[in-house]
Amino acid sequence: MLKWLLFPISILFGLGIRLRHLLFDLGVLPEKSFDIPTIGIGNLCMGGAGKTPQTEFLVKLLLKESLHIAILSRGYGRKTKGFFLAGDNTTSDEIGDEPMQYLKKFGKRIQIAVDESRVDGMKNLIKMDNSPDLVLLDDVMQHRYIKPGLMILLTDYRELYVDDHLFPIGHLRDVKSSAKRADIIIVTKTDKILSPIIRRTIYKKLNPQSHQQIYFSYVKYGKLVSLHNFEKTEIEKKYSAIFLLTGIANPYPLKDHLRYYCRDLIAMEYADHHVFNKRDIQILVKTFKDHYSRKKIIITTEKDAMRLLNSPYLRLLKGLPVYFLPIEVKFHGKDQTLFNQQILHYVRENKRNR
Repeated sequence: MLKWLLFPISILFGLGIRLRHLLFDLGVLPEKSFDIPTIGIGNLCMGGAGKTPQTEFLVKLLLKESLHIAILSRGYGRKTKGFFLAGDNTTSDEIGDEPMQYLKKFGKRIQIAVDESRVDGMKNLIKMDNSPDLVLLDDVMQHRYIKPGLMILLTDYRELYVDDHLFPIGHLRDVKSSAKRADIIIVTKTDKILSPIIRRTIYKKLNPQSHQQIYFSYVKYGKLVSLHNFEKTEIEKKYSAIFLLTGIANPYPLKDHLRYYCRDLIAMEYADHHVFNKRDIQILVKTFKDHYSRKKIIITTEKDAMRLLNSPYLRLLKGLPVYFLPIEVKFHGKDQTLFNQQILHYVRENKRNR
């Protein structure tokens, strides 16, 4: 019943989006391209498709080419405005949690910048003395003022955009027809073993354009990393209880993974990019201490850890076993080779002669 009540809002939302796309298609609103390789990574849903680990995958691939790489993001949730280039002492308040994760992982090997205007951000990067050879545009599918040279669209295996609906009925923030602007479609978070039948079924559902390539990826979990001293340790079998703290869009793959390692999974879930306040941490600590089990642990995501590390309430977790669990993207079978080849071919063909 509620869905039907929200249906008119969804229609109006869709009309507004279609009008905006039409203005771009007609040239009334300008799209700007740049003369260096630009790769966009985005999705059509509200979040949770796996942009951050996919961006990290691209960075690792392109660093092998000895390229000077920059990541340009909006910096969702930051407390700064305009163009901001990350440095040694940058915090998540200044650039946001996802760019902070890139900074922690890659440091000075790449440039990380944020700007609510991707066009202004690109102009600022290009005019720098140490301007990048290539820019990865994080979450740029809906930001049509800039036109990437190569667009990658991500869609969740369990929530394919073709099966979803526009907000507020569904989780889409863009119309399904926008998928035609992508050069690559990656079906993310699949099962580790993907049968050819399921693969063909999804391929048929997505019905790609002639210029589009479809790849399938899954999540690989790394070692636990202590939030207090960053020491790594293997996750054990089996904990009596795992307390999972998340502020991400889709925690279900992580929950499925962790259930294998514990008898009780106590999930404390908040909205995407949630800034944990004092009460949130106090509830977590009390719930953890009140639980009867001895063999218990607190786990969060790497993205959530970036906000926790900058939190004034981190001290409340002192002495508790708090860890974050990094993830990375893996492709199925030949997909990884084919994907790498397509990315490197685009970059080499469009690399500016410096």
